[in-house]
Amino acid sequence: VEKAAENGTPIFLPPGDYVVSNIMLPPRTRLVGVPGATRIVYGGNGYLFAAEDAAAIELTGLSIDGANRPLADPAQALVEMRRVTDFTMDRCEIVGSGKSAIALERVSGAVERSAITGAAECALYSVEAGRMRITANVVSDCGDGGILVHRWQAGGDGTIVTGNRVERIGARSGGTGQYGNGINVFRADNVIVANNHVADCAFSAIRANSAGNVQITGNQCLRSGETAVYSEFSFEGAVISSNIVDGAAIGISVANSNEGGRMAVCSGNIVRNLVDEAPYEAFEAVGFGIGISVEADTAVTGNVIEKAPRYGMMLGWGPFLRNVAATGNVIRMASEGIAVSVVEGTGSAIVADNIIEGVERGVVGYRWADPATGDPRTF
Repeated sequence: VEKAAENGTPIFLPPGDYVVSNIMLPPRTRLVGVPGATRIVYGGNGYLFAAEDAAAIELTGLSIDGANRPLADPAQALVEMRRVTDFTMDRCEIVGSGKSAIALERVSGAVERSAITGAAECALYSVEAGRMRITANVVSDCGDGGILVHRWQAGGDGTIVTGNRVERIGARSGGTGQYGNGINVFRADNVIVANNHVADCAFSAIRANSAGNVQITGNQCLRSGETAVYSEFSFEGAVISSNIVDGAAIGISVANSNEGGRMAVCSGNIVRNLVDEAPYEAFEAVGFGIGISVEADTAVTGNVIEKAPRYGMMLGWGPFLRNVAATGNVIRMASEGIAVSVVEGTGSAIVADNIIEGVERGVVGYRWADPATGDPRTF
């Protein structure tokens, strides 16, 4: 490997099983195998592949099997890259990692057209990335998370997460949303999450935490255990549009204006088949079973919400409501159509030109969890 890397020569690995451990890949390593036939099997007692301070690393057509053997304490994943300026993983398969499958730290490049399954922790963890592209992968049956795009401090990131299929993500480590998310963006600004198919996650299909200028568009989010699409905590700027949410405790939530979360557009989404239950007991009396919930500096328009056990739409909570416009939405088959906070100190809200059908009450003002106004609709 070292000799080939010196010359930039690709190493072709013919079909077969290669049992190895503790392989430190030198800069400019290019390993090429036959997809589904070249198997790299982790032999235990450390880590499998790692690289540091490398200009280019390429892994193509490899089937990497962790054999469910434990990784040593310092290792995060079967494939661990640190400070690699051009990393490529293409048409690979990773199965049976005792921790995460892939861990990237300050890495640029692409992970694409690969399959990751059975990781005890998460499939792909990328922190402090630069220009990463995570595209057309299949992720399934991981213990704590699917695709994670994180930063240690809030800042520009620019990762693009598109066209992936993420299924059956658990929350083995528990919590109330730290784990169990299909795609999770944390403190990473300017990230695009688009056209992914995400199903059967213990918590969120897509969860953006303190992620500014995030775009969450065109995704299929099916059977989420808690909130299907979340933009929360200290973010500024979120576009959540053209997603389909079918099955969740809360469809879409734009929350935490008390932490500085503000400025969003929530438009053109279909949210349906909500349930009034989640993986933990609600901290607040409002509970679950809500189609779309927003708080500050947000336009909610052109959405269709159907079958919400509690509210089709919830605008604000307590004093946390400011500059919200809810217009042109269709809400059907909910206990209540739109709940609007009228606690003293709330800001302005416009609720106009919505169609509300098949509900017990249409638009109701709330002081915290208690109804405070009648229903102004005329049937």
